[in-house]
Amino acid sequence: MKFKISQSNFFKTLSHLQGIVDKKNSLPILSNILIEAKNDQLILSSTDMDISIIEKIDCNIFEEGATTINSQILYDIVRKIDGNSEIEIISNNGKLLTLRADGSRFSLACLPKEDYPIIDQDTLGVKIKINSNILFKLIDKTKFAISNEETRYFLNGLYFNISSENNKNMVTLVGTDGHRLAKFSYEVEENIDQISGVIIPKKTIYEISKLLSENNTEVEIYISSNKIVFVLQNIIFISKLIDGSFPDYKRVIPKDNLNTLKIKRELLLSAVDRVSTIANEKSPVIKFKLLNNVLNLNTINNESSTASEDLKINYNGDDIEIGFNSKYIMDIVNNLEDEEISINLKDNTSPITALENSNTNLVYVLMPMRV
Repeated sequence: MKFKISQSNFFKTLSHLQGIVDKKNSLPILSNILIEAKNDQLILSSTDMDISIIEKIDCNIFEEGATTINSQILYDIVRKIDGNSEIEIISNNGKLLTLRADGSRFSLACLPKEDYPIIDQDTLGVKIKINSNILFKLIDKTKFAISNEETRYFLNGLYFNISSENNKNMVTLVGTDGHRLAKFSYEVEENIDQISGVIIPKKTIYEISKLLSENNTEVEIYISSNKIVFVLQNIIFISKLIDGSFPDYKRVIPKDNLNTLKIKRELLLSAVDRVSTIANEKSPVIKFKLLNNVLNLNTINNESSTASEDLKINYNGDDIEIGFNSKYIMDIVNNLEDEEISINLKDNTSPITALENSNTNLVYVLMPMRV
């Protein structure tokens, strides 16, 4: 195997693969990436047995061949080479790889291609096409609510659903950790098969999000009972799905929150940020006291330090005093974009919803804390 490739193209692809490589080293071969040179293309593959990525790059192939090389070492070497350089790679027997760039030369131990696990690239199941920018936004506005609690493994990902609502085909993503919920839907114009819903793992969500942020293209998604495949330009991204039942999120979203607080988003965000300065992990609660056209924010920490701030607002609903985790409030407000947002409440023990007028398909739900 012998080829030449620009540092910038090579490094970009290696950075995509680096997030997938098995860091636990359960099998030595999974610390490697597979490099195949054929038909004037370089094909690089990485897998941790749950997630796989295959990326193709056009380059000058002088001799076809294949081998596997430690991902971290190759990534670190290429990262430290000048971005304008051209890299030459040679592997004569698959056991040793020579890398040359500028005046540098490295000889690296390899493992044979035959030891590398075969990556199943079948694109079966329901197919959907969606713009990468739209899919990125759907993920970006919901991923913060994914649970980190491993005992409730079915919450360790985003719920992906295709359904028909009012004669519209809707793609919906939902994340929840039991304390907060984020739901974002988007109408797809083409006719697609409905799916009851699958759970995409957190690691998959964060890695595919990186790829989507770099591309403005159409993404093909294939969804089967246990696998999801994303195809964008020269990249194939494959992931297992979480085998579990996601909660009925529709039952969690309140429909009778009749007390509506309308407030400037930046005003609320900065006030919560100031008051939460004395809050900490042991006492993260901020109290919202709603009176006629006044919102009082206040908190007290374990050392009896206090903070309080009054905001003039447009509110004429019931008097309500309700507490929230300050970080959760800021996460939600940060992910809304309108100048003015709406917070809908029922009483001091029921969940609230946070909405924006420009995007009625984006809904945030937050459970209160005891005060």
